[in-house]
Amino acid sequence: MKSKFRSFVVALAMVSLSITGAAYARALRLAHVVNEQDSFHVAALKLKEVVEAESNGELSITIFPNAKLGDERTLLENIRMGVVDLAIVTGGPIINFMPEFGVFDLPFLFRDEEHAYKVLDGKVGQDMLARMDKAGWVGLAYGERGFRDLTNSKREVARPDDMKGLKIRLMENPVYVETFRALGANAVPMAWTETLTALQQGTIDGQENPLNVIVAFKLYDSQKFLTLTHHTYSPNVIMMSKRCWNSLKPEQQALVKKAALAGAQANRDIDNQKAAEWLEFLKAQGMTVTQSDGEAFREAVKPIYDKYAAQFGADLVKAIQETK
Repeated sequence: MKSKFRSFVVALAMVSLSITGAAYARALRLAHVVNEQDSFHVAALKLKEVVEAESNGELSITIFPNAKLGDERTLLENIRMGVVDLAIVTGGPIINFMPEFGVFDLPFLFRDEEHAYKVLDGKVGQDMLARMDKAGWVGLAYGERGFRDLTNSKREVARPDDMKGLKIRLMENPVYVETFRALGANAVPMAWTETLTALQQGTIDGQENPLNVIVAFKLYDSQKFLTLTHHTYSPNVIMMSKRCWNSLKPEQQALVKKAALAGAQANRDIDNQKAAEWLEFLKAQGMTVTQSDGEAFREAVKPIYDKYAAQFGADLVKAIQETK
């Protein structure tokens, strides 16, 4: 009887320790502004999976999609203050806090995905992540939003002249705004949280985003024309609050970095695997798909390079362009 009682006490103690350990796991909050069908969420899920599988119960991740913790500008501010622990943020809004990041937003800077990955994962991109320290962020990895294309509800667009007068929603980013003004559009900077309603109500005519966003947010319901411009390659950044980072043990920091890289790769993989499928799906939804006159678009945005090459550094722009 005593033996059974002793076994019961030991088992109870083990359960108690297990519950106590779980209760004191460090819960980290990871936020992004898009929905659960988006490739950002794929990255978030992979990051969560790796952290929770390999932290021995010390860390857990709670994901907040759909801008539940604020739009991207708000997230960037809250990461700096330590209110949000982790976020996946489109590159565009970062320029408001870190102007040099805008070099990646120059139109037609990247030839293709492979070129973009080599730049971002190489010295240029890693140096840029390191500079995030001064903004109160720890840049962990680059996933991707991807090459951006144009949609609108009014007409087919093949050349810059076709864009005249169209009200196009853009990220709150001066390089994007000036690029679309150079193309003849009426550029409308707007947070993504406001964009869907504006498109549905017709207060703006169009927007620009990669195919994954057009599909995930069912933009084909309000946008009947898709132009494959590939005008900009947009990375996202998986980042962490510097305050939170500094509170982690070195082995936990290494794990979070590893998990972020895994999330970034999952993000890129699904975009590359699904691109052709997404395009066929959008055609099936009735969208008119047009290939843009790339040379005409490149010619129209030359003034953007004249202005911003000096600001970002002509040598840096050249180094990106010449990366093989």
